Amino acid sequence: MNFPLPLFSKEFLIQQKRRVDAEFENYCNLNLNINISRGIPSQLQLGLSQTLLDQPLIEPYLNEDGLDCRNYGGHQGLIELRRLFSSFIGLPAEQIVAHAPSSLALMYECVVQAWLFGTPDSEKPWCNEEQGIAFICAVPGYDRHFAICEHLGIRMISVAMLDDGPDIEAIKILVANDASIKGMWCVPKYSNPTGTVYSNDVIDALASMPTAAKDFRLFWDNAYMVHDIGETEKEIKNIYHACVQYNHENRALIFASTSKMTLPGHGIAFLAGSKANINWWLKAASIRNVGPDKVNQLKQFRFLKDASHIKLLMQEHRKVLKPKFDMIHDIFGSKLSPYGIADWTRPNGGYFISLNVISGTAKKIVELAKQAGIIFSTPGACFPYGIDPEDAQLRIAPSYPELDELKLTIEIIATCIEKASWDYLIQMRD
Repeated sequence: MNFPLPLFSKEFLIQQKRRVDAEFENYCNLNLNINISRGIPSQLQLGLSQTLLDQPLIEPYLNEDGLDCRNYGGHQGLIELRRLFSSFIGLPAEQIVAHAPSSLALMYECVVQAWLFGTPDSEKPWCNEEQGIAFICAVPGYDRHFAICEHLGIRMISVAMLDDGPDIEAIKILVANDASIKGMWCVPKYSNPTGTVYSNDVIDALASMPTAAKDFRLFWDNAYMVHDIGETEKEIKNIYHACVQYNHENRALIFASTSKMTLPGHGIAFLAGSKANINWWLKAASIRNVGPDKVNQLKQFRFLKDASHIKLLMQEHRKVLKPKFDMIHDIFGSKLSPYGIADWTRPNGGYFISLNVISGTAKKIVELAKQAGIIFSTPGACFPYGIDPEDAQLRIAPSYPELDELKLTIEIIATCIEKASWDYLIQMRD
């Protein structure tokens, strides 16, 4: 916990405990069953792209290159779709792949491909490194990134997420002195779960820093590149251009997707990078599959139309999401701020809020919430190996429930935070 432990008289603590115990009992009697553990779009958000399902793909089935989208081939994806997303991703269409239904699938493919065969800059496959390999992981971070490393036995090195991005000074020392460090997970805009936006200085440092491993890669997961919920759109520096500037053209593997733009179950993912990296991926892709779902790609291109329509669609998403984030800030602010027993991020975009509580209480809060019928977080999920050394961080994912249900859920979570805090502080006084 990064704020001082509050000091209260024992009488005050007992009084607060009695009040919150009664609140908690009332909530338990409601027999609720609410799950907000993952950041998934709500029914209203899915409805924004219902046309993709309601309207069939009509002739012509050919893309602008004359490829019949119903057939095999076209491993790099439709050129018109790649060109559409070029302005958002920041690379020319020739250096973009449109392929898997989710960016996580592309990330996994890239890690496994490097693991089995190495990268264009590798002397050997990563799996043949005698001392094993490691990835740098900013914490708190994205649990599915960490799961890929754990699945392959890749050692994870935690560094702190600061207000302007990961602790770059710590990272520079690590990568300069350890050739086993082959990669780093990055969510540069509205990081999961803190909502942090990487500063230009941090991006420049990641692009320019010397690394002991010449095949070091930034796995640049730009999942929230157009997912603003604040009044102004946030822009981040182009990582590929920065890498080229510092003669590290192959360093960044850039990922994005339509999953939280249109339909997650009907999505398209993108991989972008240097020509060498794209050719490296395409060569392996031609062996393991016979091309992407081009029918879906053509449907999505016709639905999204152009950059202006994408921006209009994301404004509709913002209208759904922003009231939910605002409501959480209001409830936590009124119920928790007066006591100093919790702190939380106030992101301008993305899908999550990072909640910090008194050290040693996060697991207890989740346990209490389950007793009240609320599943909202897994303690330690935002840390490698599922271990939060302070037991003090939890993730809030407000996107899926409707406002009324979310309001009740957050009020219950706030009560659980209070209950765990008062119990802990009373125990500390005894």
